Amino acid sequence: MTAYAIANLQPSAEPHEEVLTYIERIQATLDPFGGRFLVHGAPRREVREGEWPGALVMIGFPTYEDARAWYDSEAYQALVPLRARHIPGDILLVEGVPEDYDPATTAALMRAASARN
Repeated sequence: MTAYAIANLQPSAEPHEEVLTYIERIQATLDPFGGRFLVHGAPRREVREGEWPGALVMIGFPTYEDARAWYDSEAYQALVPLRARHIPGDILLVEGVPEDYDPATTAALMRAASARN
């Protein structure tokens, strides 16, 4: 099942040299794990509900295990300080849903669980 690394980052107006180096080198850390950028900064976006401060980054992976292995890899961990020193934010790894996912089935399971309580 696909998985995603999602970040909500608060970059400064002018990127630090270390951040540029991080951006230049990150793809090489993704390649061994099948990772690819799906969203990088989202310059065109609309916040329709709530607030979304910062820049969105979303990277797709073939599996959750690939996402974890990438994040924990020696190559990526060597780059993390280059970004983290200059751009605060929140980062999470999430597993996606299967292609045949049906939200109505999820609702039915939730109703059943609620009825048991």
